[in-house]
Amino acid sequence: MPQLNPNPWFFIMLTSWLTFSMIIQPKLLTFVSTNPPSNKTPSTNPNTTPWTWPWT
Repeated sequence: MPQLNPNPWFFIMLTSWLTFSMIIQPKLLTFVSTNPPSNKTPSTNPNTTPWTWPWT
């Protein structure tokens, strides 16, 4: 059964994983995020009321 022979498939997986982690990933990480996180503190609404569930 050729499906159980890991010899060619392991090499393909290893090559593709190394290609991604060594070449593609560093190139993608150099891009600046288009939506950087802000330093604003989230505002809380003090006038909140609890939800009334119909089964309680």
